[in-house]
Amino acid sequence: MHEGITSGAAASRRRNWLRRASVAIILAGMVAAPAETAAQQSSIKVAPAPRCSALLKQGRGGVVIQSAELVPAGRLPGRPGAADAGPLLPVHCKVRGVIDPRTGFGGRPFGTGFELRLPVAWNGRFLFQGGGGLDGQAMPAVGNVANSTGEPALARGFAVVSTDSGHSGSLVDATFGLDQQARTDYAYNALDKVTAEAKRIIGEFYGSPPKKSYFLGCSNGGRQALMASQRLPLQFDGIVAGDPAMRFSRIALGEVWNMHVVARIAPRDADGRPIYSKAFSDGDLKLVRQAALRRCDALDNLADGMINDWQHCDFDPAELTCKAGKTDQCLTSGQVGVLRELFEGPRTAGGGHIYGPFTYDTGIASSAWRGMRLGTSETGQANSADATLGLGQFRYYQLTPPDPNFDPLMPFDNDEMLDRIRYTGGIGDADSPLLSTFALSGKMILYNGMADQGMATAMIVDWYNKMLAATGQPGADAVRLFTVPGMLHCGGGEATDQFEMLDAIVDWVEKGTAPDRIVATSKTMPGLSRPLCPYPKVARYSGGDPKSAASFRCTA
Repeated sequence: MHEGITSGAAASRRRNWLRRASVAIILAGMVAAPAETAAQQSSIKVAPAPRCSALLKQGRGGVVIQSAELVPAGRLPGRPGAADAGPLLPVHCKVRGVIDPRTGFGGRPFGTGFELRLPVAWNGRFLFQGGGGLDGQAMPAVGNVANSTGEPALARGFAVVSTDSGHSGSLVDATFGLDQQARTDYAYNALDKVTAEAKRIIGEFYGSPPKKSYFLGCSNGGRQALMASQRLPLQFDGIVAGDPAMRFSRIALGEVWNMHVVARIAPRDADGRPIYSKAFSDGDLKLVRQAALRRCDALDNLADGMINDWQHCDFDPAELTCKAGKTDQCLTSGQVGVLRELFEGPRTAGGGHIYGPFTYDTGIASSAWRGMRLGTSETGQANSADATLGLGQFRYYQLTPPDPNFDPLMPFDNDEMLDRIRYTGGIGDADSPLLSTFALSGKMILYNGMADQGMATAMIVDWYNKMLAATGQPGADAVRLFTVPGMLHCGGGEATDQFEMLDAIVDWVEKGTAPDRIVATSKTMPGLSRPLCPYPKVARYSGGDPKSAASFRCTA
């Protein structure tokens, strides 16, 4: 009895001492790293700050660790005037480094930069955060989850890495494409190198490798996500590819072709240059939006401003052709012809789609669609995304050899251009349909906005069907595709564009819960929810509250 009391008092004193020690460590900015297993916990021998700084010594042949610092909990800085608006991040070790630094073509410095953030309170998971545009910057590796209203992955306990994809520059600077190795690094090689290095550093910091590895990205990040499934099929357990630029070389050809087509009807400035922004007025585009809704909105049993049953939408802008002169209620025959070509996309001499077709949706009346195809410039100095990001990367990155002087206004042959882009397309287009290795253990979710101004849903569906044919039932069991009516590129639009794909992929990988429907809400329409349905199913209204996802069924 006496011995038990003494042991209890000693245990109590020991608990009090541990509490005081923990408080002291926290105040010093060096909280102990909670772990998911006893094995992980026993592998941690020193506090986070010295363990983090020790990573500076972990550089090896071809890898330079530039910095390693313990970052206290707080908001992500760096946005002027919005110091408290960033996500709240936990205590973590931030590592920045470069793989294979070198001097490349034209004396330009190259190397694959990366940023890795390691939360002290780790959940055992690793996330590769996809990039955007032409990369060129290792963005803060906090694990921002596209279309999510929740916390970034770092705040959820993931270790997160990002990369500049092998070169430095702005998101629209394609001049790195003059360097042969930089092309390969951007296409896929940086993903391989950074994945391996991130996992190595994770093992050094935590004393064990990640239990599960995920890749999540949208746009070029979506292309990278698909590339991970195709070129690194053993590295990731779960992948989310949003609005993927999967047939990147063909997208670029489509963009310069768009410029050529719109120039036919655009008025000219004093120097004879087309003023793209004036080819269609905002009123013209709103007219198309309204006509498409009249034709296709109710195909899902409810006229609600969203075209769910896009597969049966047969809208043709020809119905808007003016019978006499141009008015606010019609389009000229020239406008109708150009609009048709823009939505069909470029074709080969044999009539095959190079990139397209696009689906008619409400997004055509958005500033995003205008910004992509027409721009806002009142002069012949074009500022559309097609004319900046599209033309630049076509000239410097997609064409082999690069052609900085390529003029999209001069006549060109689509088949000849296909031959000139096939070399870069062969390494950078993430559209290989065979996933026989990945499908053995991995899971992947794809999604695309039906009003995406840059990525054609039909192209993604085409790849998905070819993947099913090449991979068979394992592919059907491992990959699901969702379409989001009204959503623009990676979000926005008259759409339910808020949904939790990271949660969905984790549940699928770790609990075996396949996503049969994903409930989405809207930023622009509070209180509205809809189910996102796996292709080829669509959401159909079945009665009840028209604002609720519960009133819709996913049907073939």
